[in-house]
Amino acid sequence: MGRNKDIRSESDDISGKVVITMAKKHVGIGIAAVAAGAGAATYMKKKSQKKQKKAQMDARYQDYRNTERGKQVKNKKGIYYSNGNYEAFAHPRKPEGVDNKSAYLVGAGLASLAAACFLVRDGQMKGENIHILEEAKLPGGACDGIEDAQKGFIIRGGREMENHFECLWDLFRSIPSLETEGASVLDEYYWLNKKDPNYSLMRATVKRGQDAHTDGKFTLSEKASMEIIKLFMTKDEDLYDKKITDVFTDEFFKSNFWLYWRTMFAFEDWHSALEMKLYIQRFIHHIGGLPDFSALKFTKYNQYESLILPMVKYLESHGVQFQYDTKVTNVLFDIDGNKKTAKQIICIHNGEEETINLTVDDLVFVTNGSCTEKAMLGDQNTAPDLTIQNGEGACWDLWRKIARQSQDFGHPDKFCSDISKTNWESATVTTLDDKIPPYIEKICKRDSFSGRVVTGGIVSVKDSNWLMSWTINRQPHFKNQPKGQLVVWVYGLFTNKPGNYIKKPMRECTGKEITEEWLYHLGVPEDQIEELATNSANCVPCMMPYITAFFMPRTAGDRPKVVPDGCRNFAFLGQFADTVRDTVFTTEYSCYDVRVLLDSTSKMMDGKKLSDMKLPFATELVAKKALKKVEGTVVEDLLKRYNLI
Repeated sequence: MGRNKDIRSESDDISGKVVITMAKKHVGIGIAAVAAGAGAATYMKKKSQKKQKKAQMDARYQDYRNTERGKQVKNKKGIYYSNGNYEAFAHPRKPEGVDNKSAYLVGAGLASLAAACFLVRDGQMKGENIHILEEAKLPGGACDGIEDAQKGFIIRGGREMENHFECLWDLFRSIPSLETEGASVLDEYYWLNKKDPNYSLMRATVKRGQDAHTDGKFTLSEKASMEIIKLFMTKDEDLYDKKITDVFTDEFFKSNFWLYWRTMFAFEDWHSALEMKLYIQRFIHHIGGLPDFSALKFTKYNQYESLILPMVKYLESHGVQFQYDTKVTNVLFDIDGNKKTAKQIICIHNGEEETINLTVDDLVFVTNGSCTEKAMLGDQNTAPDLTIQNGEGACWDLWRKIARQSQDFGHPDKFCSDISKTNWESATVTTLDDKIPPYIEKICKRDSFSGRVVTGGIVSVKDSNWLMSWTINRQPHFKNQPKGQLVVWVYGLFTNKPGNYIKKPMRECTGKEITEEWLYHLGVPEDQIEELATNSANCVPCMMPYITAFFMPRTAGDRPKVVPDGCRNFAFLGQFADTVRDTVFTTEYSCYDVRVLLDSTSKMMDGKKLSDMKLPFATELVAKKALKKVEGTVVEDLLKRYNLI
């Protein structure tokens, strides 16, 4: 819950920034003569009503002024969205009455912790008035990273980051480092990625560790390119409940672009076309860095130690109350017309049911849904258990109970009712000696023990039946990781297909068997695979039945608004709340300008020019007229700069 902002910045071009405004031509209908009678009267009446309605809306916020002269309009909650970064550095005024308010945050994942930090820093709420209720025994949610005494090192997943995570960077500039006196987490992160920038030297392999020679190419046909452009321009409402296969044809799915995209973001063919579009729009500025991951940045250690622990220490230093082993089972509302007030939190703490009575001054934030709910761990010799039923899980039960009280609270079953389409499996492999690292280094072309970037992101095994990908971040990945060991993260997108070496589905495999499949694709000689998997590695698999639940096709209202209509003291957080100007997996606000769009278009075309494309006759005619219109203008200069003409 950071300040709402939408920041546009390009440091390499800030002094000579070109702003292009392309005014839309409004095609009006000229009325040569006014019709007489009832028709004219009706027209004038409707016009008058529209003027009155606009005047009423303007009057609601007549006290509102900004430097953009009305370009930024408050929504019905009185919130406006800025395109300026100055708000990130300003100190907000203390909200009226905040000393009499308290907050209850359900869940201790990244969204909830971030909300608590902003309540302390920007909301200036007393820390002792903020209560975080968490079902588990530790915070972090999906941003975990632990060493289990019996199983070993475990990372269920990781978070790639980028330049334009404006809210995240705004937050972590205020969170003190746990390692460097006088520095923030952002300072350390910035120094690290400046000194050791991220990029991959081999994005994909085939034939047991050989270079797949994607070579930075997207291999999009003209037809596939046009399909992407069409999706980019399609209205959201026209994509409700549509799958990716509804908007793309086989030519697109055969491209390197789809290989890069689906393995990086974990999209499947049947996932939401709307979410696919939102992702393209959100990360359009990273298209050029998609083939080699030069767009990405990573933390020094795992996400738990690098991000979560500093936040927890910050909150604890301000007196924020953490209550673990607390399962919230319901939030009850008093609903009076359109007014919705959370009045009770029902929870089970240490085996006993408790009720927290609320007033309108008690703010409630609920993380609805979870991508890691019911995650099942295996070990070196045991496969994870996947016997749960569709929709099973405490977070889904809580959301359902809340949703039954109002249609404004979303529809959880839209996301959690088909585990076969929302699961994939990850595994944490820890190498124990010096026998496996040479095979890794042959592929990544770097010293795994240098402390610097290793793979630079995932290496996707293009011909893997599981569509396996694996990555090694900077080592050590854990602060207490023994010297001479590597922590590797592996995941498979298709868990129901037999492997290439292990002839059974990934979901049925032990940690040892998953390691064997991985070693096979590394190019380890087959007569050495079993011995290395047994004695030179330890593997902890993790099956996550809802890991891509937020990608399921959806329509308006399925994901509730962050602050549902009429709510006085309640908000949703996390990946199943509708952050209207962003995508799931991030709480960032973003935008792009015309230069970014042009540059990304050029890169996706693998160097081809617009004039080289074979377009339908009508489209080609329009394109030629458009190019004639921009001759000698800054638009033509931009098209030439980005190699499009």
